Amino acid sequence: MHVFDRIDPLLIERRSAQLWVLAVASIVILASGIALLIYPSAFAEPVAISGPTMRRLFFGFCVISALLVSYLSDRQMVLQELRRQLKAEESRNRNLLLQASVDLLGILPNLEHFQDQLSMEFRRAVRGMQPLSLIAVSLTPGSVLDKNELATAYGDSVKAILRRLRSEDSIYCLRDGVFGVILPGVSANDADRVATRLEEGLREVSSPRHAFGFELKVVNYPDHARSAREIEDLAKAAFSGRLSLARAA
Repeated sequence: MHVFDRIDPLLIERRSAQLWVLAVASIVILASGIALLIYPSAFAEPVAISGPTMRRLFFGFCVISALLVSYLSDRQMVLQELRRQLKAEESRNRNLLLQASVDLLGILPNLEHFQDQLSMEFRRAVRGMQPLSLIAVSLTPGSVLDKNELATAYGDSVKAILRRLRSEDSIYCLRDGVFGVILPGVSANDADRVATRLEEGLREVSSPRHAFGFELKVVNYPDHARSAREIEDLAKAAFSGRLSLARAA
């Protein structure tokens, strides 16, 4: 059973400010009441109110004070409990986001699948006389040092990339923080525009806390390479310190 009104968890800060205002106003009123009660004694003036009336004023003052203390105590306990619940909910949401990011990174095709797909798309491009582009994306940890936060940042970066790809495009996790994006039928100029969009998405994800830095490299057939192996070697050379790709079949 609720004795006092219910506090909306979304309005905790507002209710906290209101309680502070109420507390200050109540203290002023109580202080004024006490001053009025002790004024006659302090200045030794005859008191017009006495007997039962004075006693009723005294007990009324005590009851009001007790009710005020009870109300303020109850509200503060409710606010503390709501804050605790909000912190627990925030922690739960962070864990869910972390798990979602880890799951997303875990289900991405790996290096072996990347090599197979690159070889297949290259043969298809040659037969159809179509261009083929690859965007290699390298992420480097920034101010985020916690492993869990870094996993979340990498997962968010993959989501940002996926939102800007076509249905026929594909992304692969080549190793931690290094991803390969295969763009079938995309020319070098169009791949550069796609890379610009990916940079915008990665910048949006990284900017709030400078979670990571990033670098993108575009490799295109036939402008930059004449074989699947050359495409892979160029991507490898772009991030020689981080990317170690095996020779494609």
